Amino acid sequence: MVSHKEVETYVLSMPNAKLDYPFGEGVAVYKVNEKMFALIQEGKEPVRISLKCDPKLSEVLRERYESVSPGYHLNKKHWNTIIVSGQLPWEEVQDLIRHSYDLVAGIK
Repeated sequence: MVSHKEVETYVLSMPNAKLDYPFGEGVAVYKVNEKMFALIQEGKEPVRISLKCDPKLSEVLRERYESVSPGYHLNKKHWNTIIVSGQLPWEEVQDLIRHSYDLVAGIK
């Protein structure tokens, strides 16, 4: 299982990514250009990360994996919450983090 620290290290490796706590200490928010691209609930095991996602890809992921659900307290069309339990391989979670980052940063 991937730890919160490992997930956070990867998220913060994105160019110009910054950590913020606009909703209080319970939710780590990762931003690029002052826009959210990832959120992690603090103190949860396994890690739960919410990521922006292309709506069509969101539907495919939700159908394929029990550990992927509509974004918790977010726009359900554009956000997924992923339980990083190993059902979705870490490499694929990393790809989805990059996808979210690219969407928010405006990278095609």
